[in-house]
Amino acid sequence: MHVPDGFLDAPTSIGTAVVAVAGVSLALSRARRELDDRTAPLAGLVAVFVFAAQMLNFPVGAGTSGHLLGGTLAAVLVGPWTATLCLTVVLAVQALLFADGGITALGTNVTLMALVGVWTGWLVFVGLRRVARGYGLKAVPALAGGAAFVSVPVAALAFTALYAVGGRAPIPLGELVTAMVGWHTVIGLGEGVITLLAVGSIIATRPDLVHGARGLVETRQLEIRTEAHA
Repeated sequence: MHVPDGFLDAPTSIGTAVVAVAGVSLALSRARRELDDRTAPLAGLVAVFVFAAQMLNFPVGAGTSGHLLGGTLAAVLVGPWTATLCLTVVLAVQALLFADGGITALGTNVTLMALVGVWTGWLVFVGLRRVARGYGLKAVPALAGGAAFVSVPVAALAFTALYAVGGRAPIPLGELVTAMVGWHTVIGLGEGVITLLAVGSIIATRPDLVHGARGLVETRQLEIRTEAHA
């Protein structure tokens, strides 16, 4: 999914950079509402996990590669605005220090993964949660897994749309669509399972830390009992 330098023309790259800057700027102002002393450390752990997962790339054909995105997982755990920032930091470090994704294509990669990937997964998750509201907390992991599955091919479709507008590589559009969407559907299955397991493990121990479970966690009132002594 990482777009290299020169894969898209300058106008398209500049356009996605503008979108990325606007999205990240908005996330910087909104993420404060999602973070507190309890969830801030979790955001750091999520960023580290996504960084490690995205470093495992494998070719999918037509000059492109695939990997797990982690956007939905991050959004469900720490909130979509914070997830956008987590993915942006991960992508910037990968581009600047590990040459994973082009520097001139950083805006494109942020747009595809930190914006399209994160927000597609979050909006699908929210929609599924409303449909399955009667199942409560126990449904959150499965809903997160389903949303993660959807987010991956959608991000791949967004990339092919950008390529149709400003692609520079000598790759037929039909071949690219088949490779990207086909393989990323398979990747989405793996991402869905990983997201389900990760969210499920945290729900089982600390559901109060999961942003996507807010409003579903039962609150317990503190009872103070006093005993009379003779």
